[in-house]
Amino acid sequence: MSTILDSDFLTRALSRLKTIHLDMRKAIAEHAHANDITEMSRVARISESDTIYAIDESCEEILLSHCERWGREECFVLIAEGIGNHGQMVFPSSASPEDADFRLIVDPIDGTRGIMYDKRSAWILSGIAPNRGNQTCLSDIELAIQTEVPLSKQYLADMLFAVRGRGAKGERMNLISGDVSEFYPSPSRSATLKHGFAMLTKFFPGRKQVTAAIEEELLRRLGLLDDADATYVFDDQYISTGGQFYELAMGHDRFSGDFRAHLMRVPELSGNPPVMAAHPYDLCTELIAREAGVIVTDIHGQPLDQPLDVHTDVSWIGYANEILYKQIEPVLQAILSDFHIIDSADDTKGQKKP
Repeated sequence: MSTILDSDFLTRALSRLKTIHLDMRKAIAEHAHANDITEMSRVARISESDTIYAIDESCEEILLSHCERWGREECFVLIAEGIGNHGQMVFPSSASPEDADFRLIVDPIDGTRGIMYDKRSAWILSGIAPNRGNQTCLSDIELAIQTEVPLSKQYLADMLFAVRGRGAKGERMNLISGDVSEFYPSPSRSATLKHGFAMLTKFFPGRKQVTAAIEEELLRRLGLLDDADATYVFDDQYISTGGQFYELAMGHDRFSGDFRAHLMRVPELSGNPPVMAAHPYDLCTELIAREAGVIVTDIHGQPLDQPLDVHTDVSWIGYANEILYKQIEPVLQAILSDFHIIDSADDTKGQKKP
């Protein structure tokens, strides 16, 4: 097993993943062009972690075909929803997981529900980490890339990528001309949530009232509900974790968080618990946001260290900059403790920033 991936490998892997992502995006676009909304939104199957729609299947064969060719050169474990044995496949197939040099975690379409109705861009997400067996976790990811799957009427699409310690970078492609321009994602430098986007995830039914109450209490304690016309903070529910990280990295959002995993675990909360939360494959491009300058933590304010698998439920919090982190994090931790979302004994506020 490898414990670190060398620079030459990461350069090669990034180039290969760019090709894979573009081929997958092309397959999704062709599927969308050939089918109407009814077909794209058809339920294909139910996996152990999510619903798989017809559009989700449009690029799976492309991914596996690329991985088979890659497996002739290097040994790795692919982690993706609905494949192999509990979401894992080894390439080449004759190898064992212990032989692998690295683990590749992929979400072929993050934001299925938005793109299948042609409402909002989805994202193809990938992360690579050295193989540490079942102990490999999100914090081990050394290379991440996310590629926008745009709406049918959209002619520009972004790709963001990062190698640990080298910062984040973006490429914007003109889908008509094929021209590509480079850019660098830049999170908001604002020292306040006033007149900006900030929200907690409440995509689906299941204790949405609890999430909304926490959100309102946070804004109240931050002094953002003091005026009669308190239209200071805006809410935007982007049903894509990769999309949420993109919005933070690009300076569109200032604060975002997803506590669904913990809302599932507290029986005394009112209402039915959420039936689905974010999973590691949804968060595998967190490195990009972090390399861009976003502060991303778990619910206790610590680095994300959940295992690279397809079933672990994950809560996370993102802050556009350190000023907002220092302002919001201790207040949020107190509120989460008051709501019994986290135990007081587990409250880690005041510890060193991730």
